[in-house]
Amino acid sequence: MFKLYKKLRPVDWVLLAVLAGLTVLQVYCTMLLVDYIRDIITAITYLNYHNNPDLLSPELSAMVAQHGWEYIASYIIANGTTGEQSEFLLALANAVPADILYSGGLMLLVAAGCAAAQTLVGVIAAYVAAGLSARLRTSVYTKVDGFSVAERDRFSTPSLITRTTNDVQQVQMANILMLRMAFAAPITAVWAIIKIQATSTQLTLATVGAVIVLVLFLSLLMVFVLPKFKIMQKLMDRLNGVSRENLTGIRVIRAYNAEQYQMEKFEQSNEVITKAQLFTGRMMSMMSPVMMLIMNGVALAIYWLGANLINAGDTDYATVTAFMQLASQIIMAFMMLMMMFVLLPRAQVSARRINEVLDTPLSVKDPETETPLKEEGTVEFRNVSFGYPDSDERVIHDVSFRAEKGETVAFIGSTGSGKSTLINLVPRFFDVTEGQVLVGGVDVRELKQSTLRSIIGYVPQKGVLFSGTVRSNISFGKDGISEENIVRAAEIAEADEFIRNMEKGYDSEISQGGKNVSGGQKQRLSIARAVAVDPQIFIFDDSFSALDYKTDKKVRENLKTAAAGATKLIVAQRIGTIMDADKIIVLDKGKAVGAGTHRELLETCPVYRDIALSQLSKEELGL
Repeated sequence: MFKLYKKLRPVDWVLLAVLAGLTVLQVYCTMLLVDYIRDIITAITYLNYHNNPDLLSPELSAMVAQHGWEYIASYIIANGTTGEQSEFLLALANAVPADILYSGGLMLLVAAGCAAAQTLVGVIAAYVAAGLSARLRTSVYTKVDGFSVAERDRFSTPSLITRTTNDVQQVQMANILMLRMAFAAPITAVWAIIKIQATSTQLTLATVGAVIVLVLFLSLLMVFVLPKFKIMQKLMDRLNGVSRENLTGIRVIRAYNAEQYQMEKFEQSNEVITKAQLFTGRMMSMMSPVMMLIMNGVALAIYWLGANLINAGDTDYATVTAFMQLASQIIMAFMMLMMMFVLLPRAQVSARRINEVLDTPLSVKDPETETPLKEEGTVEFRNVSFGYPDSDERVIHDVSFRAEKGETVAFIGSTGSGKSTLINLVPRFFDVTEGQVLVGGVDVRELKQSTLRSIIGYVPQKGVLFSGTVRSNISFGKDGISEENIVRAAEIAEADEFIRNMEKGYDSEISQGGKNVSGGQKQRLSIARAVAVDPQIFIFDDSFSALDYKTDKKVRENLKTAAAGATKLIVAQRIGTIMDADKIIVLDKGKAVGAGTHRELLETCPVYRDIALSQLSKEELGL
């Protein structure tokens, strides 16, 4: 976890130094309180003897009765008599109620200072821990935002969500407690031990025995609890994964009456994490009663031994009371230290999971020096092969083609032939395993990702919308898009009509994921978003599949007219969508088995011919 402290700012280190100073002040005030408690008890005792001399020994009582306290005090001072009895009598003779008020007033001031220091320590600890957590969340989010599909698949979405939220929260809570304990506990323990050693050997041994019992108990507790803490976060990932699956697939679940099946999956994950939490909760619940037992046992031992020492004349009640306060401080300090060791492993697990994200090398990185674009709107594949990370099998094999500016190049093939994988290499969602992908005459790996994607309008296979308004979704890809261009993009995508029929038109709200619009409307809004950025290259990854034939044709006609100068790469399943393409690439098991126009492929490519005949009749195909 200490690796995360690199995220602390210089001002945070200054605040930690202030926190350490305030902690020393807090401990110093606590030790002063012990001294003032002893002084108050002593003052009360002396005043009680002063007002009730009959409580003294018969000799001293007779002396006070015969001469009075004033005579005794003046006699001792005049003759310079020394010794324990003389000092004791002088203190008794001079005892007044003001002594109690003086010590009590100082005690209140010191207590106020201790409370103020403790409050400031808590505020600084919370500020530093919250600031660190905020920067960690930002760092994790930024890192994940730069992940390619390969890195996201490695961690899984539920795990990344847990690491960004729950794990950071665990680190924050641990840091707040550690910052408050890490300085206070050892300083308090050392200071109290130094003060306590000079008081009584017997009482010190009783305190040492209690500390040993406490350390043994907490160590035994850690042995059983820590392994559970280490697996809790993985169990949380699994539970989040099941919950997310249930929420995203709720329609399918209901359609197949699979609620009970999914409930059983959830209950299974829920039961596992509940058992782990119950076990740790039960074990940790033993801490409070055991601590009370140890504290009360120490108090009993100290008072019992103290009574014997008082009876033997080796100490007094004020000293025993002060010793009890110091013993309590020592035990509390050791308890805080052990609590840190209990909390640290769980936070350490969370910190390690955060560091795994932050330390993950990016498979898709920007070049140190960017190569300027040499052409406009061209896309070229040169002997491209691709295999997914951690897989020996290639899904794309030696594919080559070139799309000139303004051309429409389509890709078709059976399911699993590699169409979407191929098209995703252009915006660098993955990097090629072999060969080159060139955009504008430059290898995409020699372009910054922001530069590359700024000239591409990408429409995914599944339309993705974000919470906000229709306007914000269409203008999502570029800042400062005018109202005129937003409407124009919607008209090209055949979305303007249904948008204007919505309650607030372009200001109508879109729910998260676009759940309040149909699949076809979602797809048209996705197309409008791509059109609005006015790109040099369009990528349509089977983006017309949710549209009816009439709308599909109309959108393609609009694009042909309005975006005539832009290159269009289209993945499609329907022959009707790509018949008019300038070039069609036919894929089969990751290989390009045909390339040409629709008419050429019908004659030269059996795979294309079979696909075409499965959708249209010979008459419709002109065969």
